[in-house]
Amino acid sequence: MRYTVALTGGIGSGKSTVANAFAARGVDIVDADVIARQVVEPGQAALVAIQQKFGGEVIQQDGSLNRAALRERIFSTPQDKAWLNALLHPLIQAETRRQLGKVQSEWCLWVVPLLVENNLQHLANRVLVVDVDRDTQLSRTMHRDGITREQAEHILAAQATREMRLAAADDIIDNGGSPDKVAASVALLDRRYRLLAQATHQD
Repeated sequence: MRYTVALTGGIGSGKSTVANAFAARGVDIVDADVIARQVVEPGQAALVAIQQKFGGEVIQQDGSLNRAALRERIFSTPQDKAWLNALLHPLIQAETRRQLGKVQSEWCLWVVPLLVENNLQHLANRVLVVDVDRDTQLSRTMHRDGITREQAEHILAAQATREMRLAAADDIIDNGGSPDKVAASVALLDRRYRLLAQATHQD
């Protein structure tokens, strides 16, 4: 398997922006969020199971998953969240392994929002954390998802703390500043990871 860097960060930290910057430099991206959406697309067995469990209110008129309705259901009922995780996690992990096995670039970026929560750090060669302060997380999440501050705080409370993520980090990108600063950090880290990948391959 290729040298793998796990990218993580709290909601609203700008993980996608950073991942896209690496992709623009020719780095293959394996994104757990994208995979999580793929395994519940219409026609997938997981979506059928979710509909049987939670009923038609979690399905949109076009047959796709109503994520907002499902999110509301599982955040208020821990047993339902545990059931959903037990259904989806094995499917996501299997597809992740498949995609990691097809990587062509010198190293690959594995985007895992819940890396720390699920204790997956050991599966990557390095951990890169995209970091912003709590107020920035809240404002970005409220603006992006059209939710209240209370709802955004509820999502943050369900995630690992900023301190827990930073403790797991080998590298950190501060995404609270200018795009130019982020681009410079991405370029620097890309060079570093290519050298580390080459050294690992030689070993």
